[in-house]
Amino acid sequence: MPDAPTTPELTLVMPCLNEALSLPGCLDEAFAAMQQAGIAGEIVVADNGSTDGSQAIAAQIGARVIAVGEKGYGNALRGGIAAARGRYIVIGDADGSYDFSHLPRFVEKLRAGYDLVMGNRFRGGIQPGAMPWKNRYLGNPVLSFIGRLFFATDLGDFHCGLRGFSADAYRRMNLRTTGMEFASEMVIKSVVLGLKVAEVPTTLRPDTRDRPPHLRPWRDGWRHLRFMLLFSPRWLFFYPGLCLMLGGLILGAALLPGPLHLGRINLDVHTLLFAAGAILIGFQAVSFAALSKYFTIRAGLRPPEAQYWLGKVTLESGIVVGGGLFLAGVALWIGALWFWHAQGFGALRPAETFRWVIPGSLCLALGCQMILTSFFLGVLRLDTRGDNA
Repeated sequence: MPDAPTTPELTLVMPCLNEALSLPGCLDEAFAAMQQAGIAGEIVVADNGSTDGSQAIAAQIGARVIAVGEKGYGNALRGGIAAARGRYIVIGDADGSYDFSHLPRFVEKLRAGYDLVMGNRFRGGIQPGAMPWKNRYLGNPVLSFIGRLFFATDLGDFHCGLRGFSADAYRRMNLRTTGMEFASEMVIKSVVLGLKVAEVPTTLRPDTRDRPPHLRPWRDGWRHLRFMLLFSPRWLFFYPGLCLMLGGLILGAALLPGPLHLGRINLDVHTLLFAAGAILIGFQAVSFAALSKYFTIRAGLRPPEAQYWLGKVTLESGIVVGGGLFLAGVALWIGALWFWHAQGFGALRPAETFRWVIPGSLCLALGCQMILTSFFLGVLRLDTRGDNA
């Protein structure tokens, strides 16, 4: 049993749930790597309710065992990290799939000043049978590409479970999630906060357990994708909404003077109605982007600096612009009524009157939406501090 240093430089946190078969090899490999590299380190096993004696095995080998009652991968890691005493922390599963002899690679980068050091299994090598084909060729590459696209990072393996970070950087991340999303939130917040992030190659091996893994590829993959989408209102709401608005505006502007002929295709007021619908839906999506972003800031999922232009939008400006659109809609409706009056309130040709009614209805709806959205944003901005704050 190795002697635990009083002030360790490194704490390795292993989440554990019935890993009695694979845990000894992981612990022996990690202790040997730290000893050979001269790293003053400790291992914390965050046990999430094992019933196979994993706790006793870990303690006998020399790890500190922390019982975490709240179920979930994120909860187990949070409990283990909270008990860590090291300046640097590395997390890795206890299923035998990660090569803990690579610990010095992570410590070297952390000593160089990086805040988060990710393992890259695609650069280090994936052994046969270590990763299902749908994870290796579909899930991980697609999710990593989406992560790079959404959050402007060059990480090649967005979801590697072997990663290291400084204790100070972890406090700055202020992570909130408790499930599988914990791993994604750590990477996303590191990028959003402008922390220094690096990658080192590491190897993925077939796990040495005698049971199927807890991971459910499709379910957990969707949870990661959902979290990235919800954490990126730009891609979930803003960009699609902006495209709908611009497309609707361009098409609507082309149809307002009269029918549009594209070869043998004739577009008229029916298409104008769809264009107005696209503008309205697009505006709602853009509004959701603003509201979602502000909520994530208030919930602590994003730093206050992430407001950018959102901080310049006020309730009063929204009321003024929305009121202007509403009055424009009323004016267009009055114009339509005047046109009808000129026809003696008789039968009308839709191709003529709809060019008044559709833009008027759109302006009325947009004006109301803008005013309501401004008020809702004002509600989110209400001071909710306690009396003793």
